Amino acid sequence: MKFHWFAQHYYTKLPPDFGDTVRSSWVTPPAAVADPTQVGEDYHMYLRLMQQADGLGWDSLLLNEHHQTSLAMTPSPNLLAAVLAATTENAAITLCGNSLALYNPPVRVAEEIAMLDALSGGRVIAGIVFGTPMDTAFSYGVPPIELRERFHEARELITRAWREPEPFAFNGKYTQLRYVNTWPRPVQDDIPIWIPGSGSPETWDVVNDNDYCYGYLSFSGKQSAAPIVGGFWDYTASQGANMNPNRMAFTQIICCADSDAEAERQYSDAVKYFYRQNPTAIEFATPPGYNTPAAIKANLTRAKTQSAEERLKATRGELSFWEYDELGYIIAGTPERVEQRVRELATELRIGQLITCMHVGNLPEEVAAQNNQLFGQVIPKLRDVWGEEEDRWTPKVSQERVAAKFGDGAGLAV
Repeated sequence: MKFHWFAQHYYTKLPPDFGDTVRSSWVTPPAAVADPTQVGEDYHMYLRLMQQADGLGWDSLLLNEHHQTSLAMTPSPNLLAAVLAATTENAAITLCGNSLALYNPPVRVAEEIAMLDALSGGRVIAGIVFGTPMDTAFSYGVPPIELRERFHEARELITRAWREPEPFAFNGKYTQLRYVNTWPRPVQDDIPIWIPGSGSPETWDVVNDNDYCYGYLSFSGKQSAAPIVGGFWDYTASQGANMNPNRMAFTQIICCADSDAEAERQYSDAVKYFYRQNPTAIEFATPPGYNTPAAIKANLTRAKTQSAEERLKATRGELSFWEYDELGYIIAGTPERVEQRVRELATELRIGQLITCMHVGNLPEEVAAQNNQLFGQVIPKLRDVWGEEEDRWTPKVSQERVAAKFGDGAGLAV
């Protein structure tokens, strides 16, 4: 089993009433709320925590791409990835995005990821995403009906640019280039590709047809996620596609402490801050054309394992700390309890790549650093989960370096 360090790069100093007084934390949040100096301090904190994780045994450091939001101040994950590529030694650098449909021309993504792969010595995972409606349709103005078509055309161009030995012409519907000749080329012959999704069968087809890793990057808890993750595996089995658990990545907030009581004391406010301060206006979440008919049908017919009232209370920060834990929004408590809960999650949902969210909301850096230390002790104890399975979705060089530094418990099934 592999572990990928992640945080949403939240702005940590939002006003206490932000979630109650701002209609949307995405697209239209008042820019004056964020002090640029504080934003810089937050960036440095996240970098320090990721550098610490590199020295504690995580398999990768994961960055995402979002725009115009206090939730994730990472409009260019590649910039932070460049810092990490030059200042870390072991962990892979996972980019989850880039949002391909937002780049013109998208060959820029091929160049930047190749540059990062060279800088890191072959440690890049290329997560490529469709992008949320808030990012794509409203922040960047891409017509929702064009999004998938633009994504797939860009994906074809980028992957071809990495492997073609000679310059070539590309004549797509949205991108026309007389000369494509990416310099530099990636160190890896085949950069691992992950595609996050939210349950669309069309995305499952792309992932299965190309043997990519599928990422369900939800913060809605195990109960809410189970029908989608289970649906992916059922669909994959029905297509005769690869059932390797390392093809599934899943996001989980971790709150580790010396005792259960200490976990509640240290993390409760930050967890509620994370959920309460992140309203998304309904008009930004579901623009016509963003979801395909197949995706809409799948969502309507999929079993619901959590009540609408529970989901609403969660987003308002109205659940108790241990209710968030019970529903799977967080896994909290002592290292022993966290180990047991993660093992159950990974085996029940067939997860080989766990994206551990180690900082949440306005959590103080010292608590997040302690979280890293404590969960770093848990990681070796969970390496046996799916340990016999091949992993082609994490770079070989990072697997070798993690295994060499942290022992056979790091696992190396390649």
